[in-house]
Amino acid sequence: MSENISREIIERVEKLRRELTYHAERYYVYDSPEISDYDYDMMYAELKGLEEKYPELYSPSSPTQRVGGKVLDKFEKVTHSVRMDSLADVFSFEETEDFCHRIATEIKEPSYSVEPKIDGLSVSLIYEGGVLVRGATRGDGIVGEDVTQNVKTIFSIPLTLGEPLDLTVRGEVYMPRAVFEKINEKREAEGKALLANPRNAAAGSLRQLDSKICAERKLDIFVFNFQEGSLYLDGHAPVTHTETLDRLSELGFKVLPMRTVANSAEKIIEHIKRIGEARDGLAYDIDGVVVKLDKLEDRRTVGEGTNTPRWAVAYKFPPEEKETVLEDITVAVGRTGVLTPTAVLSPVRLAGTTVSRATLHNLDFIRGLGVKLGDTVVVRKAGDIIPEVVRTITEKRTGAEREFLMPERCPSCNELISYDADGEAAARCTNSACPAQLSRSIEHFASKGAMNIDGLGPQIVELLLNEGLISSAADLYSLEAEQIADLERMGEKSAQNLIRAIQNSKSAGLERLVYALGIRNIGEVAAASLAQRFGTLEALSKATVEELCEIDDIGQISALCVVDFFSHPTNIELCRRFTESGLVTEAVSKPAGDKFAGLTFVLTGTLPTMSRDEASAMIKAMGGKVSGSVSSKTSYVVAGEAAGSKLTKAQSLGVKIISEEVLLDMMK
Repeated sequence: MSENISREIIERVEKLRRELTYHAERYYVYDSPEISDYDYDMMYAELKGLEEKYPELYSPSSPTQRVGGKVLDKFEKVTHSVRMDSLADVFSFEETEDFCHRIATEIKEPSYSVEPKIDGLSVSLIYEGGVLVRGATRGDGIVGEDVTQNVKTIFSIPLTLGEPLDLTVRGEVYMPRAVFEKINEKREAEGKALLANPRNAAAGSLRQLDSKICAERKLDIFVFNFQEGSLYLDGHAPVTHTETLDRLSELGFKVLPMRTVANSAEKIIEHIKRIGEARDGLAYDIDGVVVKLDKLEDRRTVGEGTNTPRWAVAYKFPPEEKETVLEDITVAVGRTGVLTPTAVLSPVRLAGTTVSRATLHNLDFIRGLGVKLGDTVVVRKAGDIIPEVVRTITEKRTGAEREFLMPERCPSCNELISYDADGEAAARCTNSACPAQLSRSIEHFASKGAMNIDGLGPQIVELLLNEGLISSAADLYSLEAEQIADLERMGEKSAQNLIRAIQNSKSAGLERLVYALGIRNIGEVAAASLAQRFGTLEALSKATVEELCEIDDIGQISALCVVDFFSHPTNIELCRRFTESGLVTEAVSKPAGDKFAGLTFVLTGTLPTMSRDEASAMIKAMGGKVSGSVSSKTSYVVAGEAAGSKLTKAQSLGVKIISEEVLLDMMK
């Protein structure tokens, strides 16, 4: 320590750190602040100033280290010393009773801890000598990612424990509902895509390579398990799970609320019902209730299964359904001309978000529901993500309800609509100059899976169209920064960034370009197959239906759509302009080998060390295919953390499920 730092300065820094840690704990953990925000901010500013003036006083556990550190290139792998297993799910009270009956055959007079299942992202926190040294995601339960910098930004995680203990705990990181709503309000104002739900938002935030972004997301955590180590300096070994949580609370952790100990299936079910009734009023999302043996010795007796502990289950709530009123039905025109009716609902809180709109697909769907304008309807979220109208409550009709009629003319261009001759229920505008189709086709062209033009969102596309700067996607490549710098929401720097992103997209390659063209029935997988088979845009444009149908991913209808697209003069001219603008119209990557030839993979959940896009690219490079849905033809499902319905379907079909680590081994 430098001799220039006085003992008074050192003591002042230590005192500020202690007081700030104490008051943060009172505020974030116990929701019982003792000082004003202003007083806290003044102490924080004083400490930060002293640490900047005397860098020798740096401490990784200082409260000032919660704002985020350096930007990482990637997350390092972490092998968990204690497996972070998932739990077996039960979906009914009968299954819950069956679990209790099984336990009762092995344990005399068992007691159970019954606690809410927080809908977030599981992490482990490792302390050495009472100091937080590592935070890691669950990953596949064996290997996760080092997210230490990010977990330090969560104020309810203690950086120091006050006692020099060596221990590891497990918790669930989540995004509070209020924070989620504010983020989506801001994103909506900026014209960005909305986050799907708080759970996905929390997972994405915790995996930010820039921890300052994570700090802005204001994540929180509940600690729900003591993994290993010592909870007491005198070596005392806790007897029950409840004792471990009580002790962790004493040490400053924010532990699970609403928990109880029950000794019968009846008491367990009673508490599950209580938690379910309280669900709507919570500040965070829960998706079930965890039931586990409370006595640690009983857990050791019952033991572990292959992938899940035998001493615990997770009761999953059924999809949440709510009643609301269908106030109106609006009709929007998509990029392929399809008219899609959307229900406008009285806002209702559902599965973590406020829902005010839900797709109604087409007129046949509306007739099948028997829904009328003004009806009371039941809504839910498919997969807890996509709002849908489930049924109509006809007994609540007053007589004021009205039938819905699809418009005879396109709401965007006023052209007469038509219905496809192939039996589709979709109404379609066939005017290729329709403004709504043009706007959405350019948005699709710029989207992540297509040309990936960062910054070209719906509002910017609308601005460019309204100002007459573009009339097709090809016009994007003749734009100059000076033309758009003065537009609303732009500016010189934003304009330069957008032009740079547009120019960078030229090298995206044929796979992305084919998908970006927006050919009907051609998704990302089919576009990749077309690019690999024909190699150039010119060759693809001359392909026959017979040649196209020889490709596994292309059927008769898709082949006709491709031929039809390249037969229109407008599309021929569009492709010519893309070529003249310097876009790469050849396949930029060939399979590096055929090791995965004939294999189809489905990716689900958050992978430990790479994004799903990266994993998908690696699979394709080995000659494999990546699908967005699970079927009996799926070869492997690669499952990461928080894998959802795809994992469940794979299990029901008997499809082989592997981890990222196994996938990487297969590539060697």
